[in-house]
Amino acid sequence: MADTSVPKAMEGLAISKTKELKGTEKRDTLVEIEKKYQQKWQEEHIFEVDAPSTEEFPFGSITAEELREKFPKFFGTIAYPYMNGRLHAGHAFSFSKIEFHTGFARMQGKRCLFPLGYHCTGLPIKASADKLVKEVQMFGRDFENYKEEGEIEVAPVEKAAREDLSKFNAKKGKAAAKTVKAKYQFQILHSVGIPLEEIHLFADPQYWLQFFPPECKKDLTNFGARIDWRRQFVTTDANPFYDGFVRWQMNRLKELNKIKFGKRYTVYSIKDGQPCMDHDRSEGEGVLPQEYTALKLKVLEWAPKAADVLKGKIPEGASVFLVPATLRPETMYGQTCCFVGPALTYGVFKASEKEYFVITERGAKNMAYQGIFEKEGVIEKAADIKGSDLVGTLINAPLSFHPQVRVLPMDTVLATKGTGVVTSVPSDSPDDFAMVTELAKKADFYGIKKEWAELEVFPIIQTPTSDLLAPYLVKKLKISSPKDTKQLLEAKELAYKEGFYQGVLKVGDFKGEKVEVAKPKVRDQLIKAGDAFAYSEPENKVVSRSGDECTVALMDQWYLDYGEESWRTIAYDYVENKDGTGLNTWSPDTQHAFKGVVDWLRQWACARTYGLGSKLPWDPHFLVESLSDSTVYMAYYTIAHWLHMDLFGREKGKANIEPQQMIDEVWDYVFCRTQLTDEVIAKSGIPKATLEGMRREFEYFYPLDLRVSGKDLIPNHLTFFLYNHIALFPREYWPKSVRANGHLQLNGEKMSKSTGNFMTLDDVVKKYGADAARVALADAGDGISDSNFVEDVADNTILRFYNNKEWIEETIKDDQLRTGELNSFQDALFDNEMNALVNEAKKHYEETSYKLALKAAHYDFLNARDSYREACNAGGITLHKGLVSKYIRLQALILTPIAPHWSEYIWTEVLQEPQSIQFARFPEVPAADSALSAAREYVRTTSSNINSAEAAQLKRMAKGKQSDFDPKKPKKLTIFITESFPAWQAKYIDLLKEVWDPATNTQKIDDKELNGRIGKMGEMKKAMPFVQALKRRLRDGEVADEVLARKLVFDEKTTLLAMIPGLKRAAGLESIQIIAVEEGSKKGKNITGEGEEVNVKTPIADSALPGQPSFFFENV
Repeated sequence: MADTSVPKAMEGLAISKTKELKGTEKRDTLVEIEKKYQQKWQEEHIFEVDAPSTEEFPFGSITAEELREKFPKFFGTIAYPYMNGRLHAGHAFSFSKIEFHTGFARMQGKRCLFPLGYHCTGLPIKASADKLVKEVQMFGRDFENYKEEGEIEVAPVEKAAREDLSKFNAKKGKAAAKTVKAKYQFQILHSVGIPLEEIHLFADPQYWLQFFPPECKKDLTNFGARIDWRRQFVTTDANPFYDGFVRWQMNRLKELNKIKFGKRYTVYSIKDGQPCMDHDRSEGEGVLPQEYTALKLKVLEWAPKAADVLKGKIPEGASVFLVPATLRPETMYGQTCCFVGPALTYGVFKASEKEYFVITERGAKNMAYQGIFEKEGVIEKAADIKGSDLVGTLINAPLSFHPQVRVLPMDTVLATKGTGVVTSVPSDSPDDFAMVTELAKKADFYGIKKEWAELEVFPIIQTPTSDLLAPYLVKKLKISSPKDTKQLLEAKELAYKEGFYQGVLKVGDFKGEKVEVAKPKVRDQLIKAGDAFAYSEPENKVVSRSGDECTVALMDQWYLDYGEESWRTIAYDYVENKDGTGLNTWSPDTQHAFKGVVDWLRQWACARTYGLGSKLPWDPHFLVESLSDSTVYMAYYTIAHWLHMDLFGREKGKANIEPQQMIDEVWDYVFCRTQLTDEVIAKSGIPKATLEGMRREFEYFYPLDLRVSGKDLIPNHLTFFLYNHIALFPREYWPKSVRANGHLQLNGEKMSKSTGNFMTLDDVVKKYGADAARVALADAGDGISDSNFVEDVADNTILRFYNNKEWIEETIKDDQLRTGELNSFQDALFDNEMNALVNEAKKHYEETSYKLALKAAHYDFLNARDSYREACNAGGITLHKGLVSKYIRLQALILTPIAPHWSEYIWTEVLQEPQSIQFARFPEVPAADSALSAAREYVRTTSSNINSAEAAQLKRMAKGKQSDFDPKKPKKLTIFITESFPAWQAKYIDLLKEVWDPATNTQKIDDKELNGRIGKMGEMKKAMPFVQALKRRLRDGEVADEVLARKLVFDEKTTLLAMIPGLKRAAGLESIQIIAVEEGSKKGKNITGEGEEVNVKTPIADSALPGQPSFFFENV
């Protein structure tokens, strides 16, 4: 009997919180269709696309621009996925954006290239493999010796106050926002479906490169991706062709002086012995070094407890300094004390033979690798001492009006920020002023002498508000103690902004200078005098993938100088895109984010010593780091299939050449940086025709038309991608657009493996099929804010697609369908609505607004069909055969970008088209007729309003206001219409005529100003909805002259008369009477009769407006 017990290693892993399906027959039918066409597309190489060959158009006979004009193309890519696991739904969300765009571009008649490679560079794979080596040693090859033990709790990450896209905030699930349990690496791999007995193979980092890329390809093929798989590759020196490409890139950047060498601060892992860059981190992606001024406050007299603790532990004659780290050296003139955390433990660390620093362990780790301690990387601690024991110590305060100050307690001092020592400037720091005030009030409670906290507070900076800004703000915001944290945070922000940007120094050698000018001068003065030194630490917590909490090191490094002024200016101008020839970011938020990053980005270390990657050509003990070897690889896609047929470059490609033949000069020529010479041909041994063929591929497909990625890559990869293209390629080959999307939630909650609210792409496609998954991804959202994949949407899509398929197959065979001319009501409205929706879908596809495109192409299109069926049924007529055929054809075509499998089935199996729908063009239909569109909207609105009117009448009856109507008895509906607007509306029509521009179909003034003018004219309550209704008609495309002339573009009477059969059926009415009334009259004309005059008794008739009838129900 099989063992069904759960392995001990897997106990406690999260149970899935995702939706449970009930019944899969319909899904299975659709999935069978999907598999059929995926195989057919693959067999027919439908997504493999090449540039027009040099045989068709000899090289030099036509320019690249002319070739692209003659044969329009689209080249789109997504950030290639990292190969340390399976693709998840979040990956699929980004993939879907380029996938839908590619599908639509194909339907525009373009040659569409969507390639994909696999990123393997950097620390994550190597770190994970190294963990497995240890775990195999600990638990055995198949982890059979694993025994449950106490698992480590990962602390929650503090939520940021706000999101600024120019400063990266990691939200990718790398650090959960709630406490979760850490797992062993083997458990993580097992959780994604890898058998325990195979996991030991992943202890070899190269095995990851063999295992995960085929899984990625399989998942995306099952998803229906339109990818040219001939161009796939892995990064690192595992592929010698790609390795040569990266070395060329580095060589050329160095020659251009973009890569430099020198001392610079970098986030550093002591455990790994190298810089820890963004992709090497499990926590703290985007965090940079923060540079401080570290002050040396010399101990003049120890507090008694401190003297006892340190007796005999510090060499005779050595100086000891408390070392606070400050961001505001210009305020040091105002020091009145120094704070320590009384509950913290400090170390007395040896800086040199004669100098010792009192700081936290964390501070010492940072200083050890910044050239501050005498021995680099060596931390020597003479003693530990409690913060409370330091209180009362007398110290020297450089620059201060009070040369000698005391060490005082402050409970809010953190060991995780700075050095754990804080110098106090109560004139300009609200926190400091609140604390010294508290200490002076409660000196006995804190165990200090009152006079220590009562040193005079001198004004040192003049601002527009005050020269004692901190006391002023504490008083203004009514801060009574250091516990008023919310008010203190507000005061701190106000004090810093006003002090730094508007402050003028009142004292010292730089008196009269603006603070922002004086600040670096004061800092230099302190450092030159030996009273301070430069100190840096990570601005927030950073943890490497090896589990090490990182520090900052001052290292000799190869770095890319993104802060170089000329380079930065070109990048900024390209992003700003003032002339329309720069970068299209698709949204102002994305552009703002890019501009913010370009503003602050300076130097970026481009090399490391540990991990996977390509060696730096001129310094081979370094590897190119993972965000620097992945900036221009889109160019590599254009010729990848010429170089190799497999992932690793072992099988020669179309060019039939060896990796070593791709010398730097060849890359230069292929990428249009130089012209071809006999010397390059001879040196490389590559035939001229081959070189020209490769260049043709590049110059045809480049520039990249669209780059899609998550917004979290704007602060690094996407910005580097722009910089490197600008440096390496001619202007005409710079990227044309970048579309950034938000992260993906699952069922309204953050995706998280630990909570079970997580799905891989494979999970999603197996559960719902490809097309339903794609629809749910399109429905999830399009903006830069986070989107939401809702499983109910995917589940409901299965039913819609299945039922629509069944209806189409049955209806197209129906020999009872009408033929001949279309009628003027049901047929005309449906035909026009289909035209409108096709054009609307096209507009949204062009704007990459896929949620709206889906709405028009799927939901609204289905609703239009259903409304047509209901209208024909109510009118006692069958559907029109020509319109049914048109519907089927258009539905298949306009859904193709999003749901290609279902569309392909309808196209080839139902419509019997000989060629795949993947080669079809997006349909061209006439523009919608505004009169018919208005009539269709009138039909919809009127039907809905009739239901609402009956409900309102019943509500009035329930309140005792009407007692003669019983909806359960036979009932009659009277509809009141009118041809004239009320007289009071004339002035608002005149106002709209004044502020509406018919040429652009836009409002000349903003809504705030318009609403203000309406308010001054009286009748605000009824005028506002009236004006809004008119504006809606104008924006929906009705002709301004007709709307503002108070004329309907359709015949209301004729439309209502045609609606009667449907209304009677829908509302269960015995009869309907339509009466035309005039304002102020008690008489009306019976439109449903012979036009005879009738008495109007109900006041409801007075509320009728042209295009907005009123309704009255009664029993008959």
